[in-house]
Amino acid sequence: MRVIRHFTETGPNPKGCVVALGNFDGVHLGHRAVISQAGVLARSLDALFAVMTFEPHPRLLFQPDLPPFRLTPFRVKTRLIEELGADLCLMQHFDAAFAAHTAHEFIADVLVEHLGVKGVVVGHDYVFGQKRQGNPDYLRRMGEQLGFEVVVVEAATNADGRIYSSTAIRDLLVHGRPAEAALLLGHPWEIEGRVEHGDHRGRTIGFPTANLGLEDYLRPATGVYAVRVGLTAEHQTHWLNGVANFGHRPTFNKTAELLEVHILDFADDLYGRHVRVQMLEFIRPERKFSGIGDLKEQITLDAQTARILLANT
Repeated sequence: MRVIRHFTETGPNPKGCVVALGNFDGVHLGHRAVISQAGVLARSLDALFAVMTFEPHPRLLFQPDLPPFRLTPFRVKTRLIEELGADLCLMQHFDAAFAAHTAHEFIADVLVEHLGVKGVVVGHDYVFGQKRQGNPDYLRRMGEQLGFEVVVVEAATNADGRIYSSTAIRDLLVHGRPAEAALLLGHPWEIEGRVEHGDHRGRTIGFPTANLGLEDYLRPATGVYAVRVGLTAEHQTHWLNGVANFGHRPTFNKTAELLEVHILDFADDLYGRHVRVQMLEFIRPERKFSGIGDLKEQITLDAQTARILLANT
């Protein structure tokens, strides 16, 4: 899959493309319905299959003081979109200049002139253009005038009638319900990043940890989780069972947020490596212990709980 950062960089495109439009934070099952429909339409029109999304997330331009909320930052979102078979991913840089495009300019200049769209696929609630002027009905009318097909995908729901939405997923994660969030995502929620040096305290008590900062990721509920850790080598990701704590480490009077991951039955040095951490089951809230002995005893119990949970996951 080819990834570009600005709509003017597409280059010659004699086949045109069918593009799925959206922020797609989380690339959840509702997003996948939109993206997959674009793939179907692209094949029927003998066109490139493209996905257009926006980085940074538009909320960060219009509401810069929001707390971190991202489910899938750039790297993760790109990987998930590639797994859906797209030929082209346009991670459009979203800044004040791009936000100033009117709905008509977005369609005429971006979609038609530069992307050469044969078709556009959006969700039922998609809005676009300066001051959110554009909507699916306007897109359909312009498609009829400018000669491209428009498909609007209705809200996708699970068996209980619950709509797949990034907002609902975020709410589940901040309330310590990652297994339920995974049912809406269609995949486990992951945090990935480069392993940082910490206090090296875990190794001294028999539980070495790989430490990750969360940067612009959503902050899930603080506490202990059963996790799987993905280590990539030679383009293959190997998954290992683990137990992780996300929080402020109150036993040691820390304040900075950190994800500390202990991989079960593993002792290799991971400093500097890029790892993926799937947050699978919430075990317990974070709490302060009276001393190292009590903490070590609880981590031993947490690791046993994680083994049981992961054996059934």
